[in-house]
Amino acid sequence: MKQTINVLIVEDTPDDFLLLKELLESSDEINFNTFHEERIENAKAFVKHHSVDIAVIDLTLPDSFGLDTFRTFHNDFPHMPIVIITAFKEHELALQAVKEGAQDYLFKGESSASEIFRTLRYAIERQKLMSELKKALAEIKQLKSILPICAKCKKIRNDQGCWEILETYISEHTNTKFSHGICPDCAKVLYPELYLGDKR
Repeated sequence: MKQTINVLIVEDTPDDFLLLKELLESSDEINFNTFHEERIENAKAFVKHHSVDIAVIDLTLPDSFGLDTFRTFHNDFPHMPIVIITAFKEHELALQAVKEGAQDYLFKGESSASEIFRTLRYAIERQKLMSELKKALAEIKQLKSILPICAKCKKIRNDQGCWEILETYISEHTNTKFSHGICPDCAKVLYPELYLGDKR
C-alpha cells in the first residue's frame, strides 16, 4: 500500500504550481495529494481546517515577500515541516530560512522528480525527529526541576498535587523502565544470616 502525503503548495505562478503538481503525482511509490494556495494568509487559513503533512512555499507571493513569507507561516505552525521552493537568485534567502527552521529548499525548474520526492519525505522525517527530541528534552528538564518528596515513604507530589510512587512518575514522564533488585546495604538488613561472617 502506497504512503499518502498531503502537500500544500503555496505558489502564485500557475505554471510553476502545475509543474510541481505533475511531478509529485508521477510518483509510483507515494500518493501525493496536492493542495494549492497563492497567498500566505490563505495558506494559513487552509492549514487550520485541513490535514496537511508538509508545506512547500515560494518566498515571493502577492501578500508576502522574502523571509517574512516563511516566518509568518512558521510562527503559526512551528511543527509543520516546510520546504522552500525558490529561484536560484534567492539561494541565500532559502539558506537563511533553513537556519530559522525550514527543513530544506528546492530550486524551481532544476530539481528532478526523485530529488523532490526524497526532499519531501526526509523533511517530514526530520521534523518528526526534531519534535520528539524537543519533547524528550522538555521531559528531562521537568525531571531536573525540584520535586517534593516524602522523607519517609519517598512518594513524590506530581504536577496535579497528588502523591504518587516515584517509579510511576518517572515512567509516565520518560521512556524509563524499571527492574528491581536489592542493594548490599538493604540485603544485610533483610538477610543478616548471609552476612554474619562479613567483617566489612
